Amino acid sequence: MHRTLRAPLGLTLALVAVVSAACGGTAAPTTSAQPSAAAASPAASKGPRLGSFDRPIVMAFVPSQDTARITASGKAIAASLEKATALKWDVKVPTSYAATIEGMCAGQIDVAWLAPLSYVTAHQKNCANVLLASVRNDETGKPSTTYNSQIVVRSDSGIKDLAGLKGKKFAFVDPLSTSGTLFPMVQIKQQTNMEPKAFFSQTIFAGGHDKSMLAVYQGQVDGAASFIDARDQLEKTFPDIKQKTTRILTAGPIPNDTVSVRSGFPQDLATQIQKALLDYAKTDDGKKALKALYSIDGLATTDAKLYDPLLAAAKIAGLDLEKEAQATAVPVKTAAPSPTKAP
Repeated sequence: MHRTLRAPLGLTLALVAVVSAACGGTAAPTTSAQPSAAAASPAASKGPRLGSFDRPIVMAFVPSQDTARITASGKAIAASLEKATALKWDVKVPTSYAATIEGMCAGQIDVAWLAPLSYVTAHQKNCANVLLASVRNDETGKPSTTYNSQIVVRSDSGIKDLAGLKGKKFAFVDPLSTSGTLFPMVQIKQQTNMEPKAFFSQTIFAGGHDKSMLAVYQGQVDGAASFIDARDQLEKTFPDIKQKTTRILTAGPIPNDTVSVRSGFPQDLATQIQKALLDYAKTDDGKKALKALYSIDGLATTDAKLYDPLLAAAKIAGLDLEKEAQATAVPVKTAAPSPTKAP
């Protein structure tokens, strides 16, 4: 395993440490936070009943990784929920994080699996309430409610630290990705005293964590950000990816991603879905589907306040959440070479 360089995040880490402390570091959250309807929720529809054949519950998944795999896992989760709740479901994978938020705000998406910053943005716009948080096993095998970000470079590039990326081409994941954009941006600004656009010769949005790592592996960029370790999902197709790429920086902890419901979503249905998902996450089929979905090892109730520090981190990074929520990132095109041939 390559040695990693863990640099301090300053104010951001201090803010997010509140999250880690509140969660007990690696313990699953115990605070039950039932979703509540926003004060300005839309009037009740007089159309078909929500969850009926004519008006299925729309569940969306952010396109953070391979869309085909996310769709397959999402449909497996929806099938289980249909059996447990007797409700009809419709699975969607929007084109971007922002499109998912816009769908919730427009009432076109009822339940969404949102990245932390995406949830905070949607909640700030009065469009979403947290239902559950993801739980993942850390590197020691213990369940954790937080995760970390990484910056990766080509192993043969000679780049050993962040300074070596100055003037190079860099890939972030999505404007509203927490580990793939927000935390790397904060660290870059604090370590270099420069804006990322000035520090790098060019910055792009890969459109997914796996695509971000592939962009480095295939030599399209000199460095890229993602969650730790997005390369795991690529090893089956590209078995040498961890040899060809090296992690040079980590950042965190970051509160895990969420399952959220749109504002105005019926409380009784939200409670029913929450229980069904918690039960499903404990089954063998559920564990398999969640692992394939976003490398999730479990689900737990959580407190929306644990995500508040991300707003302060966004200010440090200079992210205009309102502006980013209106924009749709254009993914970088990544080639798919034969896994038997190193690029």
